[in-house]
Amino acid sequence: MTTKSATAQQQAVYVYEGPLRLWHWINALSILVLAVTGYFIGSPLPSLSGEASDHFLMGYIRFAHFAAGYILIIGFFLRIYWAFAGNGHARQIFLPPLLSSKWWSEVLHEIKWYAFIAREPKKYEGHNPLATLVMHFVFVWGIVFMMVTGLALYGEGAGLGSWQYRWFSGWVISAFGNSQNVHTWHHVGMWVIICFAIVHIYAAVREDVMSRQSIISTMISGWRTFKDTRVADDAH
Repeated sequence: MTTKSATAQQQAVYVYEGPLRLWHWINALSILVLAVTGYFIGSPLPSLSGEASDHFLMGYIRFAHFAAGYILIIGFFLRIYWAFAGNGHARQIFLPPLLSSKWWSEVLHEIKWYAFIAREPKKYEGHNPLATLVMHFVFVWGIVFMMVTGLALYGEGAGLGSWQYRWFSGWVISAFGNSQNVHTWHHVGMWVIICFAIVHIYAAVREDVMSRQSIISTMISGWRTFKDTRVADDAH
């Protein structure tokens, strides 16, 4: 007697190199610290009891914010270096093929897939086209915006003689009209990055479950595995 059974075949491809994976997790931690401390800087905690000189809570929050900000900035420039020193996947989010009609058709397919219209996912070694598009315009340029406005605001406190003030504060504050507008847009940028992180995590978990390929573990091990379920004949 012959019956049919499903057999799972897996293929693995090395995608993300060690420096990129290390940057990803350090960057994620930096963004988490920046988001939490940035929220409290914009909406400070109620006053603590006792003498003000006995407490330095907001000072610690600001220090954590500034430290995480500089870690993010240094990491971002190292990430740009690795985009050209690493493999092709390392530069994917920096150089999306915006002039390719085939690539845009695949972006459309991914939109249909995430909207539960397309019935079958396409599999990619690196980021899928929609993820590449969103990461380039929302994450990469969003981080650039946050770095520039953050350094402009930091320059105000550091003073006229600081490099942050000379390089950023003057022209950035002038472009936005005044310092308060820079604060407001920097705060809005924080929420954009938070929304991006939420969607990013959702998409990673969804693809791990629904598209039969590893996403989350790939950013830990570097290897992307593709599982293909086929029907095989078993003879008994």
